[in-house]
Order: sequence, then C-alpha cells, then structure tokens
Amino acid sequence: MHEKNILTAGKELDPKNNVLILLHGRGGSAEDILTLANHLDVKDFTLLAPQATNNTWYPYSFLAPPAQNEPWLSSSLALLKEMVQDLNSKGIPSEHIYFLGFSQGACLTLEFVTRNATKYGGIVAFTGGLIGDKIYPENYKGGFEQTPVFIGTSDPDPHVPVERVYATTNILNGMGAAVEAKVYNSMGHTINHDEIDNANRLVFNAQSIKSV
Repeated sequence: MHEKNILTAGKELDPKNNVLILLHGRGGSAEDILTLANHLDVKDFTLLAPQATNNTWYPYSFLAPPAQNEPWLSSSLALLKEMVQDLNSKGIPSEHIYFLGFSQGACLTLEFVTRNATKYGGIVAFTGGLIGDKIYPENYKGGFEQTPVFIGTSDPDPHVPVERVYATTNILNGMGAAVEAKVYNSMGHTINHDEIDNANRLVFNAQSIKSV
C-alpha cells in the first residue's frame, strides 16, 4: 500500500497560505511533478507532492472496473483524504487547498475531489477523467460551490478517451464546479503551454487570499 511519503516545497505551511497538492502520473515521481510548479503562478503556495509506491497509484488502466485496481485505488484515495484532513487540522480550510495532477495523477485527482466535493481553491487535471469502466455517480457526493476546474486533454489520447473527459466535465458541472475543459487536436500524451496558461488564468489567478 501507499506510504505517506510527501515531498514539500514552496512556502512554509501557514493558515494564511494556499496549498497545492500535485499528483504525478504512472511511472513518474513526486520530484518530477514538483518541477511543473516552476511554470505555474504558485510562488506563494505551499507545495505538497506525495510519492506513489512503485511510481504508480493503481496497477491497471483507469478504465478498468474499480475492483481490479484494488486495494491500491482505495489506498491512494485514503492517502489524499489523510493529507486534506491533516491540512484542515492545521487551520488550512479546504477552500485554500488546490489540486493538480497529470495522467494517472489527474484521474486520481478528479476521482478524489468528486468523491469528496466541497469548496476547494481550484483543480487542474492535465489529461484525466473519473475512474472506472463506467461512471459510478453513486460514489460522488457533496457540492463544489463554484470551485474553478481546468481539464486539458488530447483527441486522440492513447490512454484517456475524450468521451470520458466530457462525461467527467458533465458530472463536475452538475455538482456545482466551474469547469472549463479544452481538447487539443493530436497533442499527444503531454502538457502544452496553452494548458499551463489556462491553469494559471482559470485556477491559480482566479482567487486570492485576503490578508488576515
């Protein structure tokens, strides 16, 4: 199962600061995903990047029946829940917590926040969708209260069908998120500059914390 192995960077943890949780993709690492912060407007954020055991959050495709990815999927979700609870216990409200993931990390990000919907600071998913062989709406509870969300993806993508991205967007919008999804023709399984620009514009620059 996943251990609580979290790399930190950016500002010291403080209730006045925003926190960004970054989730790497399959075969990636916490170190890799942290470098993405250099391109984001998060210089005043605390950065937290958990490391998946064996560099993968769950063994099979995100489109497999959820039971096939157990117990790793539940372990991944539990780790994120513990991270959020730890932050809340230190005086950091959920509306100051942001999420970003790429590929498998984007799928896990979207699955976690939709199972635990509330007012978050913002959510960025670079190539991802809700997890499962189909959408399981009974798993999703709460309301996002206009949390800004950006989802970027390629059409086609070798791992994430654009139809799942559209279905995910519909679920999040129905739960009160302010979602913008952008599909790039034949981009490949990567992150492009326009996605970075949209993440900054729509999510990281969308809200600011007033001085206490």
